[in-house]
Amino acid sequence: MGISAEAKRQLVDPGHPQISLRRQCTLLGLARWSWYYQPVSIRAEDVELMRLLDEQYTTTPFYGIRRMTAWLHSQGYAVNHKRVRRLLRTMGLEAIYAKPRLSQPAEGRTIYPYLLRGVTVSRVNQVWSADITYIRLHSGFVYLVAVMDWFSRYVLSWAVSITMDVAFCLDALNQALAHGQPEIFNTDQGAQFTAQEYTTRLKTSGVRSSMDGRGRALDNVFVERLWRSVKQEEVYLRDYQSVWDARQGLARYFGFYNHGRLHQALGYRTPAAVYHGRDRAR
Repeated sequence: MGISAEAKRQLVDPGHPQISLRRQCTLLGLARWSWYYQPVSIRAEDVELMRLLDEQYTTTPFYGIRRMTAWLHSQGYAVNHKRVRRLLRTMGLEAIYAKPRLSQPAEGRTIYPYLLRGVTVSRVNQVWSADITYIRLHSGFVYLVAVMDWFSRYVLSWAVSITMDVAFCLDALNQALAHGQPEIFNTDQGAQFTAQEYTTRLKTSGVRSSMDGRGRALDNVFVERLWRSVKQEEVYLRDYQSVWDARQGLARYFGFYNHGRLHQALGYRTPAAVYHGRDRAR
């Protein structure tokens, strides 16, 4: 397998005195749009509303559209629920509560059953999971995907994209599989994770796919906790000006999260110490 897109991005030096950014991307075979962000056409008020919704969702992920609308009203923003629905969908946020399954997977996509109900996770590489979250920038936003080992909470890989497509999720998956192989891989039922390229990659690696029930983010609870930590301990304390700033800040934070952040649930050890300090399941 060739070098990943994320690894290529790490090789780019935007301040190189002789080789332009465009030329570096060409030489590396990297799409220039994947390196830096051109602000999307979005109203400043929508950006502000999305920042508020993101912070409130991190605090109250069980708020649905009407509660979020009412909360914005209490903050002095006269918005209707249709606008709130549109912004939440743009951000990829959905309230956490059980609700009827109202839609079927798109053609060519397969939904797998949730395999972790009642399962005790007792070793590394037993269960991995992946998820996508919205990361705000000063004048826009990007999406972040991460792959985590459930037992150790170790973040095996992550990637950033300006669009929610399967490519950056597959990139993160390939990076994670370079560390080892899980027995079960859990995701939600999003289009990125049900895409044929993604499920086929897991199947050919001998990994069993598991998927959350629709609207039940707590089925993937460890990644939800990771997002809360990332946002409260990193994103909300800074004001990323660009994708470059976001990528640098997130790289710094994930290094700290894996190797420096002590977890009470891990006996005040770091995820890296637990992940690398035990025999792997495979």
